[in-house]
Formats: sequence, C-alpha cells, structure tokens
Amino acid sequence: MNTFLEFTLPEQKKDDVRISYSQYSMYETCPKKWELTYIKKAAPYEASIHTVFGTAFHETLQHYLTVMYQESAKAADNLPINKILRDNMYTEYRNAYGQMREHFSNKFELEEFYDDGVAILDWFKKRRGQYFSKKTEELLGIEMLIYHPVSNENSHVMMKGFLDIVIRNKKTGRITIIDIKTSTRGWNKYQKKDKAKISQLVLYKTYFADQTGIPVDMIDIKYMIVKRKLIEGAMFPQKRVVDFIPASGKPTRNNLVRSINSFVSSCFNEDGTYNTERLYPAIAGKNGKNCKYCQFADNGMCPKVDRIKE
Repeated sequence: MNTFLEFTLPEQKKDDVRISYSQYSMYETCPKKWELTYIKKAAPYEASIHTVFGTAFHETLQHYLTVMYQESAKAADNLPINKILRDNMYTEYRNAYGQMREHFSNKFELEEFYDDGVAILDWFKKRRGQYFSKKTEELLGIEMLIYHPVSNENSHVMMKGFLDIVIRNKKTGRITIIDIKTSTRGWNKYQKKDKAKISQLVLYKTYFADQTGIPVDMIDIKYMIVKRKLIEGAMFPQKRVVDFIPASGKPTRNNLVRSINSFVSSCFNEDGTYNTERLYPAIAGKNGKNCKYCQFADNGMCPKVDRIKE
C-alpha cells in the first residue's frame, strides 16, 4: 500500500465488525447466499485462474504506475514487466493452492492467461498516455485504505476496502479514483447496469470524501476494464483497456447509502453481531442466473423449491 495523501482514518478497534463491499454486494444479489457464507460459515475457500490472474495483473500494473509517477515513464517501460507478471501469478497460485490443498488449474491454462497478460501490457504501454500522464497528474495512492462506518446508526460495523489507484489533476485539483477490473471480453450492457457490480466506487467516493475532507464534487470515479480476449476477425479497432464511468451524483449516492443502511439494520444487531433471527430469502434471479455458479445450488443447503424467481 502506497499513500501520498495525508489524512486521519478512524481507529481500527478490536471489537469493530469489518465487512467488505463484496458482503453487501452478495446480500443484494441473494440474501440466502450471504447468510450461508457469513452467518453459517458454510462456504469453503475457493480460488480460480481468474482470481489468480486478476490479483497478479493488478499488482503488476500498480507497480508499473508507481514507478512511472515516482520516477519516470522510461523507468517504468524498462521494468521486466513480463517477468513481474509471471512471478506475481506464480505467487498468487501458490498461495491459493496452499489454502485449497488441491490444484484448480494447469500449466496450459496458466500459460494462456499469462500470454493474455503480456499482450495487454504490451498494448497498454504503447498507449499509456491515453490513460495516465505524469505531466498533468500526480499519484496520491495505490491500494489506499478505506475504513469507514457503514451506517450512522451502528458504530460497530465498519467498511474496509482499498482503492486501486488514486490520482490528482495538477491543474484542476480534481481527484480520480480508478478501479481495475480484469475481464475476459469486457463488460456487456447488462453488467454496466448491474448496480451491485458498479456501486462499489460510488460508495468509496462518498467514504473517501468523508475521510479526507475533499469535497465530494471534486472526486471522479471510473472503472478501468481490462480485456484478455479480443474478437477475432473484427472489422473495427479494439481496445484492450476501456474506461467505464458510472453515475455517481447526489441522488445515486443517497440511494446507495439508504440501501446499505437497510442492509446493516436488517442483518446486524446493535452490538455488531449477525442477526440470526430473521429469514434470508434465496433469490434465483432471472432465468436462475444467481444460482448458475453458486456453490450452494446443489449441496442441499438451498432447496430449489425455496428459491424466488424473477
């Protein structure tokens, strides 16, 4: 974690209940899955080649940008970036294997993802100026910590997260929070409309403003969507990296705050413990999409008859 902006975070107390945005996102998608994962502790640790690659690519690109902003673009371009990516993938896979105690990929798949990463990095380095500029921007942080009360009504539940990249425009003073999202072929129109998926930065924008004292209207957000695969034989230019800027105005932020306050009041007691007294419905979603990759779909813990279809 590299932070170059000074501000005071709330004290991390021992009795704080720390949640991530993914907890809230999971609840919004399917309360039953959230209950089985967090209250029942029934979800085994799972990793995949996608999570390994995503984490490794994040760390590789973040290292490149740190060198670019702190030293120079030339120094960043001279990094053995492909080796850094390979080493990061090896480390992530080894760590995940250590927790799962079984292999979840193979050398051919790992090599394919590595080759995709090399292609992305090569494409990005040639077009870096379209996305980042040391001349007009300064780096404020990499993996900058967010630690903030989730609800004003419950001081025990704290949101803990990290901002991938935070930069400031030298001329205007505007802040941009950037979240890197690795994807196979990018986000489609449905993913871009998925509030549970895109609201993370909207919430972090609100929390970041509170933490730093920077006016929220001076903070911009965007997702940096990185595509592993391009459409073969396409008749139009394709980008490996595409920016997506979600709506984050006051109405959007207020609606999100109300939603997350409702999550806390429904799922946590006043002392921060989980609410085990209420029922948590299983939401199958349209055409059962929420159940498609759910680890509880076929293990008897979430009977099909109980699932609500939309």
